[in-house]
Amino acid sequence: MTDPLTQVIALLKPRAVFSKGISGAGRWAVRYSAYDQPSFCAVLEGGCRLAVDGEPPVMLEQGDFVLLPATPSFTMSGADPAPAKHIDPKMLPTPMEEIRHGRPDGPPDVRLLGGSFAFGSPDAALLMSLLPAMIHIRGVERLTTLVRLVGEEAGADNVGRDLVLHRLVEVLLVEALRAAQGKDAPPGLLRGLSDMRIAKALRDMHDEPQRSWTVAELARTVAMSRSAFFDRFTRTVGLRPMEYLLAWRMAVAKDLLRSPGIALEAVAERVGYGSASTFSTAFSRHVGQPPGRYARMALK
Repeated sequence: MTDPLTQVIALLKPRAVFSKGISGAGRWAVRYSAYDQPSFCAVLEGGCRLAVDGEPPVMLEQGDFVLLPATPSFTMSGADPAPAKHIDPKMLPTPMEEIRHGRPDGPPDVRLLGGSFAFGSPDAALLMSLLPAMIHIRGVERLTTLVRLVGEEAGADNVGRDLVLHRLVEVLLVEALRAAQGKDAPPGLLRGLSDMRIAKALRDMHDEPQRSWTVAELARTVAMSRSAFFDRFTRTVGLRPMEYLLAWRMAVAKDLLRSPGIALEAVAERVGYGSASTFSTAFSRHVGQPPGRYARMALK
């Protein structure tokens, strides 16, 4: 049976950008502009305040892990109020040394290891929309360990560095998203996977995207009425079942079209269309350009 979470992360194609130490002491506050790429941090010692736009402020403490899948604007500060220094991460070069906020010398009040990564998939925005805007996890030591490993590998120049970083970031994402699953998660993939019946429907769609699924058939596979399944899926995932299936099929199709040598008929069959022309019509409507043009542009 296919694991939808693993498949989503595989299609996102994450790669590490940087990972550095961050510390703060005394009175300090920094305001980061929206970055639009995923970022993360683990609190190694001490604590600080994090206020992400659109989310309730949280007090971070030792052992906490935060993942921002799309990194909106946010403010980070020490315990005492202070004017926020504005930082635009898109305009700054990648930091080479530890970042220090507030008092420049003496022991820090908080030490963090933070970083960011990028997604190679052109469907990143669609796939990340299925995840919470902010994931805050407390007390999962293996996440802190993984962040440390990412930091160590990013700062070294070892043989195979890029491959190791690629794998570490994939594992980091899986661990963070797995730890964030639960019925209290906002509507999206994580909440859907925490619901036994909706999770089965999601696995079925991921396992057989080529199958001619209907809402009624999916409902039967999870022993629910059509109307009850439709309402529960929509509330839990945030998309109607056929909307989710179409989005997943198109994400898979885009990934296949980026592979050289694959025939359009084969792509159509893999994602549940009876002919290349029917697939082309659906793809053009969803993506805004025909699949042949998309493939040529992707392979340039």
